Amino acid sequence: MVQPSVNTAIHQFQIHNGATFVKVDKVDIMKDNSPALLFHDDGGGMDPDGIRKCMSLGYSSKKSNTTIGQYGNGFKTSTMRLGADAIVFTRAIHGGTATQSVGLLSYTFLRMTGQDDVIVPMIDFDISGHWAEPIINGSQDDWSSNLKTILEWSPFASKEDLLIQFEDIGRHGTKVIIFNLWLNDEGIYELNFDDDDEDIRLRDEANQGGLRKLRKSVAALQSHISYRIRYSLRAYISILYLKRFTNFNIILRGKTVEQRCIADDLKYSKVVIYKPQIPIAKEVSVDTTIGFIKEAPALGVCGFNVYHKNRLIMPFWKVTGDGSSRGLGVVGVLEANFLEPVHDKQGFERSSAYIRLETRLKQMVMEYWRSCCHLVGHNPPGIHNLQKDRANSQASIRPAANIQNKMAKEQYDGLPKGSNEALNTTQDSDVSGKSFVDRICEENIELFMRCEEHAKNEIELQELVDSLEKELKEAKRKHAQLLLAVEAKRNQKNVN
Repeated sequence: MVQPSVNTAIHQFQIHNGATFVKVDKVDIMKDNSPALLFHDDGGGMDPDGIRKCMSLGYSSKKSNTTIGQYGNGFKTSTMRLGADAIVFTRAIHGGTATQSVGLLSYTFLRMTGQDDVIVPMIDFDISGHWAEPIINGSQDDWSSNLKTILEWSPFASKEDLLIQFEDIGRHGTKVIIFNLWLNDEGIYELNFDDDDEDIRLRDEANQGGLRKLRKSVAALQSHISYRIRYSLRAYISILYLKRFTNFNIILRGKTVEQRCIADDLKYSKVVIYKPQIPIAKEVSVDTTIGFIKEAPALGVCGFNVYHKNRLIMPFWKVTGDGSSRGLGVVGVLEANFLEPVHDKQGFERSSAYIRLETRLKQMVMEYWRSCCHLVGHNPPGIHNLQKDRANSQASIRPAANIQNKMAKEQYDGLPKGSNEALNTTQDSDVSGKSFVDRICEENIELFMRCEEHAKNEIELQELVDSLEKELKEAKRKHAQLLLAVEAKRNQKNVN
């Protein structure tokens, strides 16, 4: 998806590198007047060694799995998803030496020149003095060849044009320009810069023609944040981080993005504590905020927004079945640092911890719905069916009472006391208010949870089997070694 790729690119810059802002904007390429995507921050920048690590496939300086981006390909894959080519300008001050570097990651260059290896031309300058001095790591010819390649395959025609790009970076920072943006199947740019001067959007067929031509309910749904994040970069960035920044801004096309906390927009919200069962020494406690959206019950938006280390991984994850009206309007927010995100950060690995979380979230929705659905105008589960059954019962009793003759009444009065009580009990059957459909739904949820529990047990049993097989293999190996040692001693004793 294009939208998460832009957000991944933004995440590569921000506060971890000491930046106070990152700018995202559209720029025009002078060579062919085509649009390009600009990312610019004021972080610490990269020295010559740093930019080579950044632009080398598969490299990562993040040794711990506590940091998002540990796979090392976030920058490369996100830029290549947005466009065919990217050029990086960066300045840094390390060890008292000020440097600036230029690197070109160009799919167009690799394809058009038939390269077998991924070649990323880079040039470096020492700017500690009054002017930029080339840093020659290999030979002068290598440096000149890299410069020639960059000028031939980038939007800039001369060395002077390249150096001009550093003027707005300052003493340290990074600028990335992604050009030759991808086109869709219709030959139009996937990114839409024209519909909103303060946003970058994906071309959304369902939204063409404006909301005014749509039914009111559809227009209301498409104006909700859960729908707008599908095509609006500004909307997506607004909920991309769980915690609000104190000294960092994301500036999209000249206007700062206002952060939005979904939990603050909920009504009748509650905090449910979830303690995942994970094999670590320290107990983990996760606060899950759950409540109704402000538009409930008019809008049926629902789902959990799951963050990982402050970054949104799964927006509006629907855990209830599509055919059920229960849970409509119920939204939750939690930070699941105990799960492991998949490579593209758009989901989690389907581990036993993930399955247990999904099951617990389903329970949370059902429990919250039973206790709070009446607050937004819904009848509690079973009430409608109870009222309907009682009304039908009363309607059937009245005609019968009008035609009852005296003999029938006397016979009824002559019945044993227990029979009368049984009759009254029959008329008020199912006083819990649970209809057949309600009971089936609850049984289905219970069966699902049991199924998930069996699946979890199967995973744990398989892990135990694997562990025992390893122990058995090790025991056999030691047994063989002992046999050899005994045999050797026996042979030595016979020789003596």
